[in-house]
Order: sequence, then C-alpha cells, then structure tokens
Amino acid sequence: MKEASLIALTILRRTLGYGILVTVTAFIALAVFVLNNRDDLSVWHEADLDEEFTTRSKIHDFEGYLALEDRLFRQLEEEVYAKTQPGDSTTLNRYRKGSLMDPLSKETNWNRTFQLEHQQPTCGVLLLHGMSDSPYSLRHLGDRFHEAGASVIGLRIPGHGTAPCGLVETSWKDMAAAVRLAAKHLKQTVGDQPIHVVGYSNGGALALIYATDSMKEPDLPRPDSLILLSPEIAVSKAAGLAVWQARLGHWLGLEKLAWNTITAEYDPFKYGSFAVNAGDQAHRITAEIDKRLAKLAAKDALKDFPRVLTFQSGVDATVSAPALVSRLFDRLPDNGHELVLFDVNRVTVIEHLLKNDPSDHFQSLLRKQVHPFNLRILTNASVAGEPTLDVEIKARMAGDDSVSIEVPGMSWPRDTFSLSHVALPFPADDPLYGSGADDEITLGNLALRGERGVLVISPGEMLRQKWNPFYQWLEDHAIRFSGVDEHPEQNPPSR
Repeated sequence: MKEASLIALTILRRTLGYGILVTVTAFIALAVFVLNNRDDLSVWHEADLDEEFTTRSKIHDFEGYLALEDRLFRQLEEEVYAKTQPGDSTTLNRYRKGSLMDPLSKETNWNRTFQLEHQQPTCGVLLLHGMSDSPYSLRHLGDRFHEAGASVIGLRIPGHGTAPCGLVETSWKDMAAAVRLAAKHLKQTVGDQPIHVVGYSNGGALALIYATDSMKEPDLPRPDSLILLSPEIAVSKAAGLAVWQARLGHWLGLEKLAWNTITAEYDPFKYGSFAVNAGDQAHRITAEIDKRLAKLAAKDALKDFPRVLTFQSGVDATVSAPALVSRLFDRLPDNGHELVLFDVNRVTVIEHLLKNDPSDHFQSLLRKQVHPFNLRILTNASVAGEPTLDVEIKARMAGDDSVSIEVPGMSWPRDTFSLSHVALPFPADDPLYGSGADDEITLGNLALRGERGVLVISPGEMLRQKWNPFYQWLEDHAIRFSGVDEHPEQNPPSR
C-alpha cells in the first residue's frame, strides 16, 4: 500500500511538472507570437551603423571622437536616409528627407555633439542627455551656463542621435568611455577653472559613474558639482529580465524580439522605438552605481564626492524617487547636497483622481529627524485649508528639523496634474516640446481627440507632460548651486 502511494505521488509530481512545463512553453510561445506580430521593422531599426564609438574603437581623445561622429553621420545618410522616400512639410517621419521632422533640415541638428566656447571661461560644463534622447534635451541649460561664462560641451552619447538601431548593441561602458573623453577635453579647455556635470535621466547615471571613476583615477578631472535631472538611480526589476526577450529572438532568428516598442519616428531628436538592450543597460548601470556608492559609503569615502543637486518629479514613472533618497542622498555626508522634489498639483478635482500619491513619502522626508542634505519640495499653497494653483516651497536644511516656507511666485497650469520624467529640462517656450502659441501645435501641446487605436501616437504619450512650468526657477537654482558667476567680465563667446 505504501509502495503504491509512492508510485502515485511520483506520477502526480511528474504530471504536475509536465503540466507546468507545457504551460510555461505555451505562454512563451504566445508571447513570442504577439511580439513578432507587431509592425514590421524599418531600415532605421535594421541598419548596421558600425562607425559608432565603442570601448573597442581606437579613439583616444575627444577630437578623434568628433571625427568618428562625422563618419557615423555620413554612414547614417547612406544607410538610412538614402534608402527612404523623401517627404514634405506635411510628413512627420524624421527619416524622410525634407519632412517636417527631418533634423537635417533644422538650423541646428541637435542630434550632434555641440560646443559653446569662451576665450576665457569661468568654468566648464558637460551636458549628458538621457536614454534614446539627444543633446537637444539640455540645450537650454547649456545656453544659460554659456551666457554665464562657461565653456559647454553637449555630448552626443554613443548609440544616440542617429537611428533606434544604435541602441541594439551599445553598452553603458561605451557611453561612460565617451564621457571620459569629453571631460578630459573640457578640462584642457578651461584649465584651472572648475567643471560641472549636468546629467538628465541616463545622463545622470553616467554622471555618477564618472564621479566615482574620478575619485580613484588621478588622470580624470574631478567635477566640482553634479546637477541631475530625473536621474536614473533605480529602474524596474523587469528591465533586468527583458534581455532574455532579445536573446530568445536571437536564438529563434526573430529580430522584432530585440525591441520593447516599435513605433513611429515622428520626433526629430528622440527615438520612438525602444530597444530591449537599452532597458537592460539602464538596469546594469543602476546596479553598478548602487554597488559603487555602497562600497564608498562603507569606507566613509563619500565625503570627497562632488556636491549634488537633483531635481525630480515625485511621480516619475521611469525612475524611482524613493530610491533616489535611499540609494544616493541618505549615503552622502553633509556637504551642501540638495534634493528638489516636485509634488503633484493638488487642486481639489485632480487630487481625488490620483492613482499614485507621493504625499506619504514627502511627509516622511519632512518629518525625518536628521537629513544630511538640503530638501525642497514644490507643492500647492493653501488658503483656508484648500489647495490653490499657487506654489510654495517647503524647505528643510541639512541638520535642521524645522521646515520653512518659500514663496517663489509661481503657479500650476490649471490643466496639468504633475510633471513627468521627460518634462524637467524644457521651458514652456521650447519650440518642440513647449506649450506652443495659440495658433501653434507642438509635441508639448498635442492632444488630438477621437476614437482609440486609430493614431500611431498613443493617447498616453500625447498627454504626457513634456515641458516644465517651473523651468526658469530650476535653471536659476542650478546656476546658483554651481556658483557660476552670472556677470563675467567681457568675454566674447564663440560656437
């Protein structure tokens, strides 16, 4: 009887095992079918742009990087633009020559590395854009720093500014290697003057990688400060698993599986399609940052870390605001670091519709006994207990348990419920992502109405906030934090 029971149990286990195996296999097969049934890939997904910079490139200085970039963009012309039909002023595809969104037809192609120089600079500023982005995203901050006397480099990060295929194989180490070349060149340009690194999203992660490298490598110039916007500190754990989708596609010969999203390329300075590898590299670089900062904190070595100023939306859907505190700011000793968080717009109607409310996290930060950093939270001012569109800043300085109120003279737009990951570096008058004039349509105010599933641009993407109503305050605050002299002696700039 006992032997029969054991046999029955064994059969049951095998049956369950086979059942699970069949279920998992069926699920994978269904997922592969769905992913491979998406829109066909285009030339900008499949081109082989092998003139891109990598750690294997025989490039040892920034001039070499720029020369290689020239060859890369000539290759982009031959392998992508020359293989697509020309467009016209009504065409939105960035890869069709002459179209409304053709970056080559713009006065400046902001997909390229740019330099803003001074004969006698007061400092150097290195701008690092985000994943799938381009140098365009930090052009406004670059102009402001340049006006204040800084020599500026807006670096095109490897894999970017060309075609979405650029991010299929590029690694975060390729990106970090390019940052090192640019930083060394910038230091040679400004001499004894300080340098500052401004990083947006993945550029923020690269700024942190560079800062940790500069602490242990004497030949790397140390930044005087890091200014981070929506920095990539922690991403979804699912990003670490997504790489298996690409590997499965490689094994099966299904190229579409290398893509997380395949969509229209209507933005001249940002990819619409997103390669699985890009998410994997975001996961890898954030894990590396966490490991490095933990190691430095354990050795009490972060006292020599550059001063950090960070701006982030409390409801950032791309990177984690709580992780920004736990993984970075709580580890930094008191040395003038500052965290600026943007609350949601808490006017009555909007507040009742919130799905994700950062209020508990913000209150915890304001009530915490000791902060090793300065904290500012931009939120709605209240009258008789009711929130208004006017903004106030709740400020708490490092080592101080009191909260002060600052009145910046700003207010929320009535129809905006929050900032977003992508909004922070763009003012309302940005010609591409801004609010637009009454008779002007920009990507920042595009909100077409109709039936769902008809347009190639999703409603969620159209309604995502793309410009920052508090940009001028952010820009002023960044300038003050860096200590850049806004009234330098006569110093003719050059581009």
